[in-house]
Amino acid sequence: MNLVGLISLNLARNEFTGHIPINIGDMQSLESLDLSRNHFSGQIPESIVKLSKLNYLNLSYNQLSGRIPSGTQLDTFKESSYYGNSELCGMPLFKTCKDDEHNIHNGGSNSNDDDDFGLFLGMGLGFVVGLWSILGTLLLKKSWAFTYFQWFDDMTNNIYVYVAVKINRHFYH
Repeated sequence: MNLVGLISLNLARNEFTGHIPINIGDMQSLESLDLSRNHFSGQIPESIVKLSKLNYLNLSYNQLSGRIPSGTQLDTFKESSYYGNSELCGMPLFKTCKDDEHNIHNGGSNSNDDDDFGLFLGMGLGFVVGLWSILGTLLLKKSWAFTYFQWFDDMTNNIYVYVAVKINRHFYH
């Protein structure tokens, strides 16, 4: 782990066993890390979040367990970086950790609830403002309302004629 200038480390398919070294985060120049298809076990070290230049990570098909550390660029890696580790949990996997289940059952707050509330509030306000900007304009400008409803009436008539012609061609030819 003293190779602080190392940019890429590929130890895939080597039958390595044991734990990933806890000081792997000291290799801060690392941009690519592939430890896939070995027999590494235990947890992914928290120090891995210090690898701020990491843009490729593959820890798939080992025997890793526990929560996937989060932070910095680790939050950007896809689920495929962790395939084949049945005991891993947390994001980006769709498997919740036992600690998360405990917090949910004990009424622990979930920061996603706050995000969802803001999302739905924004969507609702956007819908109301958009709807009333159109309806308000139609209520205030009678000439625009007349033109819009005339266009709408013409469009529904055209759709009716198109459908009627297609049905007649289908059944009578």
